[in-house]
Amino acid sequence: MEYQLTAELASPPEAPDLDPLQQVGVVSLLDERLNNLASIEGPDGMEIVPVEHSIEAHLGGAVVNWLLDAPALVFAEDATRSVLEQLIDEIDLLAGWEVKHCAVTATDDQLASALAVSLDPDEFPDGLPSDLDDTGLARTFVLDSGETDEIASAMSEAELVDRRASLLRASTYLKAFGLDVFGVADEERARYVAGALMHGVEMLIDELFGDVQMLEDEDATADEVEALWAVDELPQQYVDRYSALFAKQFLVTTSILGHRLTREGWGGPLSVAEALALRIAESRAEVELDLAEILDPDEIDGVYTAFNERALAGLDLDLLYTVPESELTADLAFPSWFRPRAESGDTTPHPYLADEDDGED
Repeated sequence: MEYQLTAELASPPEAPDLDPLQQVGVVSLLDERLNNLASIEGPDGMEIVPVEHSIEAHLGGAVVNWLLDAPALVFAEDATRSVLEQLIDEIDLLAGWEVKHCAVTATDDQLASALAVSLDPDEFPDGLPSDLDDTGLARTFVLDSGETDEIASAMSEAELVDRRASLLRASTYLKAFGLDVFGVADEERARYVAGALMHGVEMLIDELFGDVQMLEDEDATADEVEALWAVDELPQQYVDRYSALFAKQFLVTTSILGHRLTREGWGGPLSVAEALALRIAESRAEVELDLAEILDPDEIDGVYTAFNERALAGLDLDLLYTVPESELTADLAFPSWFRPRAESGDTTPHPYLADEDDGED
């Protein structure tokens, strides 16, 4: 994303005001350095690419307006400050100058109508030097370890804030249950859990699209494919029956689950397959909560134990993972997975889920 930054550079407090000739000199010195800056390398291979800049000098310093292409706002601000401070330090004639202010003043959306000049890689030679020299070659600025640690920390904090905000937004879609179903006393933390569940369903749907494609491409069942995203988490005693058609039906079931969770009232899972989809979605939700640093791992386990007491309505899915199919009751047997459960009160299956039913009869 592109960011427009404004940086205030101040001359030493005890220095006299810059006369017109000195102002021209300051602009020239800074402009030459910034023109030679091809990129800024930060933590984990992240990179800022300078797009264009302008400099205006005044009696007490200069203002730098810089358009940058950066992966994140905090990275743009912190890295830019570090670069400007280093450039000032390298210019003897600017000894004692400081970067007083450096902040993003506009983002990509706000710059949509502005002129954006993109760098052409052909304009710069291969093997850019890591330090500016007297040859006038373009420069790749590499931040030192202390600066990258600070930027990485700031970015990590920003990502955490964004992740938590995303969970809170997603929580508003869960209507099938009240927040008390998670057994979390604090309402805000319960909202995070609700949002993580909705994210989990979304992630599972994405993964199943990949599994369907893999099984179709290989024209195989799950036991013949090296690895799948979500189907591999289903009971392994049926792995030779997880075909592309099965994965499609499981995808439809998961989509229905997502819709049902956004509607008030929950009478238990419509089918065994829906219950399994909910269980896998919960495992994705647990990861989301861990990344958002909302609950301790021990608390997360308890949250979904409490939730399943209500959500599964007594359906014991563990039997599918531990008991041979021959010893299961008919309602848990593989041919019944997509059939509506009598307890749900809905006896009409989705048309796409009824096809396999008919084949089993």
